[in-house]
Amino acid sequence: MDIELGLDTFGDVTRGPDGERISDAQAIRDIVAQAKLADEVGLQFFGIGEHHRPEFAVSSPEIVLAAIASATERIRLGTAVTVLSSDDPVRVYERFATLDAVSDGRAEVILGRGSFIESFPLFGYDLHDYEVLFEEKLGLFVQLMGEKPVTWHGTTRASLEDADVFPKTANGLTAWVGVGGSPESVVRTARHGLGLMLAIIGGSPARFRPYVDLFHKSLASYERAAAPIGVHSPGHIAPSDEQAWDELYPEMAQMREKIGRERGWMGSYNRLQFQNEVGPEGAVYAGSPERVARKIADTVRTLGLSRFDLKFANGGLEQDKLLRSIELYGTEVAPRVRELLADD
Repeated sequence: MDIELGLDTFGDVTRGPDGERISDAQAIRDIVAQAKLADEVGLQFFGIGEHHRPEFAVSSPEIVLAAIASATERIRLGTAVTVLSSDDPVRVYERFATLDAVSDGRAEVILGRGSFIESFPLFGYDLHDYEVLFEEKLGLFVQLMGEKPVTWHGTTRASLEDADVFPKTANGLTAWVGVGGSPESVVRTARHGLGLMLAIIGGSPARFRPYVDLFHKSLASYERAAAPIGVHSPGHIAPSDEQAWDELYPEMAQMREKIGRERGWMGSYNRLQFQNEVGPEGAVYAGSPERVARKIADTVRTLGLSRFDLKFANGGLEQDKLLRSIELYGTEVAPRVRELLADD
């Protein structure tokens, strides 16, 4: 079974050697170093998420990815995700077509609505239009992927009449849709013939198997060609399970507590919940290289994946720990995953 292994980050603002929060500027420079190492250890994708809040430094992933393109040679570069609902599809396509040129054909875009909503008021969009914004803008983006003049009419932006966009790419642009577990989103992705990226951040990854089956059935019903399926999940790698867990737990607990307060979730996040999530049935891929490799291989088999992206940055973990996690992922986890899947 062939599998691509990648990394995702939201550009978490981490701590420096003195334990103090680093600047946003340093966090962005650190991301370039992380991607450079990922390329050197043979990983296949590096994705950066778009956010507009204090925990994360990256609001313009394409600019950071362009800097990474100049420092890397092989690794594919994309987003995790681009919040298409609060952006303009024409501008998004133009930016990624430009990134594709700068990177010599290595650009990808993962489109989504985002798990945070701060971009909607920031750019003047009404959350009541949450569904129609994404539906219309995704439809327009798919038309633009044909790289021919487009005529389009909708309610979320100005109409287009025989409009052309530039630059043109050498071989087309690869696009996915990030989905958090909505059947309607799975069907929409299949209708457009795009790759399906499942964001699995809680519960058992196996519970997403019905969505995979629905995706395959929907592709067939729309007479679409086979499309790739990937998973994005958080994790952290260290030489031992205990070290990885002790490093990651405080960061995840702090983030979960803050998000929980914002969203009105009841209860607090505790170590028992964390241990369940890093266990065989959980959605956090943290531990030693062997444990993480076995868990990834199990998920790949269960869901029939084309790609697995590890969200390696989670909270304030220092740069040295992140770089170590990336190195172990590329040099030990990736070969072991392929070994475990070799006979499948």
